[in-house]
Amino acid sequence: MKKSRFTFNVFLLILFVMIYPPLRSQELNGKKGGAISGLAPTPPLGYNSFDSYLVFLNEEKANAMIDIMAEKYKPFGYEYFVIDAGWYNNVELYKGTNYPKKKLGLAIDAYGLPEPSKVYFPSGIKAVADHAHEKGLKFGVWIIRGIPKSAVEQNLPIKGTPYRARDIADTTSICVWSDKNYGVDMGKPGAQEYYNSLIDKLASWGVDYIKVDDMVPNPKEIVAIAKAIENGGHRMMYSLSPGGVNTRVDLPYYKKANMLRITSDIWDNQLSIDKGFTAWEKFSGLEGNDFWPDLDMIPFGRLCMEIPDFVEDVPEEGRNRQSLFTQDQMKTFLTQRALAASPLFIGGDLLTMDDFSYSLLTNKEMLACNQNGVMGVNVYRAGNLEVWLTSDKDEPGKGWIGIFNRTTTDRNVKLSKYDLGFTEIVDSYNVVENKNAFKMKDIWGDSEFIIDGYHQFLVPANGVVFLEFTEITANR
Repeated sequence: MKKSRFTFNVFLLILFVMIYPPLRSQELNGKKGGAISGLAPTPPLGYNSFDSYLVFLNEEKANAMIDIMAEKYKPFGYEYFVIDAGWYNNVELYKGTNYPKKKLGLAIDAYGLPEPSKVYFPSGIKAVADHAHEKGLKFGVWIIRGIPKSAVEQNLPIKGTPYRARDIADTTSICVWSDKNYGVDMGKPGAQEYYNSLIDKLASWGVDYIKVDDMVPNPKEIVAIAKAIENGGHRMMYSLSPGGVNTRVDLPYYKKANMLRITSDIWDNQLSIDKGFTAWEKFSGLEGNDFWPDLDMIPFGRLCMEIPDFVEDVPEEGRNRQSLFTQDQMKTFLTQRALAASPLFIGGDLLTMDDFSYSLLTNKEMLACNQNGVMGVNVYRAGNLEVWLTSDKDEPGKGWIGIFNRTTTDRNVKLSKYDLGFTEIVDSYNVVENKNAFKMKDIWGDSEFIIDGYHQFLVPANGVVFLEFTEITANR
């Protein structure tokens, strides 16, 4: 009798866990009070279409880039293929181009949820996601906070509820650079259900990653998307944009996501590199546990390719061009992101990527530094010369250093071990120069040497010396 009752109680417990949604979704997601556990143990690597195609990517080129990415970039750890904005725009194109002659609004379904553009993605987003998965990649899309204005104008129903779009829309909450959506008032019945239905729909297409724009300044909706992922039991990478509007006060909500943009839009100019240093210093120490401050995409290779020559008044950052970075700026740009443990998302066109850019993006020592997952710290600053050090997460005495020249002229500088951050703590907790020598490998210069005192470094204008170091001790 006791055995039968015990068996029955166990059966009830198992049944309860299986049917009770919060417990089931926590088990599926591995939630630990923040970002989805285990999805981003190291900074994510991938490709995002915005820098190269803006909002004009089509499925033919997307599928071709997926093939290239699987062949040439996946072996180095790049795994997320992400389509940025434009994939659910209704448009009429100029003949022979992917550039809109007429914008016809957003493509949405009967519940106000996005539908793929019949012009850019006639086979649907699921078909592209399936192709990415067949190639061993993960697939992502861009979305923007809120509910489409056209859904509110039509007062479309919220899926699975008695509520409608006008019941949940906050018509006073509008993105400052895109007027297509209203915010969602998370205090209204049906609001969470709307976001649930949005995430469920994307997941049904095989979406593994979402970049959610206009979200950073809106913590209640940040949490709503996180809940929608959890409620649906989805394993979906969650990235927050835009950057440049972050506040440390909202950090608990940011950490509901896996990635947080910490700069405004980054392009191929020195100002963008300078923005990176500022953001890196501000957010250093907040990385890890499936959460990564993001310095934005990597604008190497061909950019803004779908803007026809006949389009007038195009700003510089929107013109069809090869990246304007010098080779030294490119090395600085990637060294910065490696030492800062930023997610690495290639922005330039994968179909036409030049050999030099490819060699930097796939450099194994650079990637090892990045995937170490530790944001480095500034250890020396003298005028416009800076030294940043990233320690190996597992082994003291090993790590990486960047010596950055933030001027427009070459610099020949003499630095001590102390200047490079090679210190130790001795009697009475005094910080002194480390007495040991250090073996150094110049990552971009492909040379090796030993430092046991001062060393002279030639650092190019707006350039960097990127070093891997290992302390030489008696037991090595």
